[in-house]
Amino acid sequence: MTSHPLIRALDGSSTIFLGVLAAIGILVPLSNLLLPETSLLHVPTYLVALWGKYTCYAILALAIDLIWGYCGILSLGHGAFFALGGYAMGMYLMRQIGTRGVYANPILPDFMVFLNWKELPWFWYGFDMFAFAALMVVLVPGLLAFCFGWFAFRSRVTGVYLSIITQAMTYALMLGFFRNNFGFGGNNGMTDFKDILGFNVQAAGTRATLFMLSCVALAIGFVMCRAIVASKLGKILIAIRDAESRTRFLGYRVESYKLFVFTVSACMAGVAGALYVPQAGIINPSEFAPGHSIEAVIWVAVGGRGTLVGAALGAVLVNYAKTVFTSGPLAPYWLFMLGALFVLVTLLMPRGIVGTFREWWAPLFERTGPQKMVLAEPPIDGKPAE
Repeated sequence: MTSHPLIRALDGSSTIFLGVLAAIGILVPLSNLLLPETSLLHVPTYLVALWGKYTCYAILALAIDLIWGYCGILSLGHGAFFALGGYAMGMYLMRQIGTRGVYANPILPDFMVFLNWKELPWFWYGFDMFAFAALMVVLVPGLLAFCFGWFAFRSRVTGVYLSIITQAMTYALMLGFFRNNFGFGGNNGMTDFKDILGFNVQAAGTRATLFMLSCVALAIGFVMCRAIVASKLGKILIAIRDAESRTRFLGYRVESYKLFVFTVSACMAGVAGALYVPQAGIINPSEFAPGHSIEAVIWVAVGGRGTLVGAALGAVLVNYAKTVFTSGPLAPYWLFMLGALFVLVTLLMPRGIVGTFREWWAPLFERTGPQKMVLAEPPIDGKPAE
């Protein structure tokens, strides 16, 4: 009897990762809600929100690793899909404020009243419903990725040229969202959120629930990526990464495979952005900045490209380091430190943290692991082989 494809897709490291993620997703909220603040094991609410943001970054890194590590598509614009998902969730949260805003307008958000908007723009319709907003979180980034990929991949734009145009895409979106007449809050973006599904976004219970949902989304995204890369589709993606022209010569529609995985990756990034916004409490055009997309690629490179586990680990480690170093005397030099980290990892550990660990661990496992049966070679000239 063969096991389910999803079970076959999970190797030892994947099982360990999911187990650790499940433990963190359960223990952290419980320690925050059940243990008193005087307890050494109590996790403060601000740390729950901070780690929740790290988890959202891990989902974004996972999405980038799926296309870069397994298909060779280096996107420097995935921050755009992350931001679009965040704006879709931000629009829902702004519609929930109602008369509790500064101007007490039941329909228009505060920034529209301040800018003398007379009525709600048509593209804001439906965002008072959570189901519609959740659909837009996936649909808008996915549709943009599909349209962008359709033209880019059919034109056979690859390599550094594709990276440049993805960066140009997110920069163009950033400039558009900075405009006040674009209808998304301009430079200030959206903030001062009150409720999500009727629950106060600032409450400890809501923060803990959002953290748990972020962990669940990371686990689902990880399992989905593992199912893709461990299937026949994954083997074709790796073939495209390693020898695209040869794969095309064998009769595979390379553009279709690229378009599919690029769209899936964008949808994952949109979900990450949607979970990030209520935990961060703000969304503004700076999320479209090309530097954010480049930084996300560095997370994947540090953790280990083409490992999935390493991408999530790299996102958490780099952002934790950013939190530590940007709050002290080294804050002005953080970008230099980040660049130095990327250069050092590229030179000393080109496979990243997880990839290098696996490379070191494999020979040790071969020496200490179970002995494999080796068939004796046939004798040569009547003498047994040495």
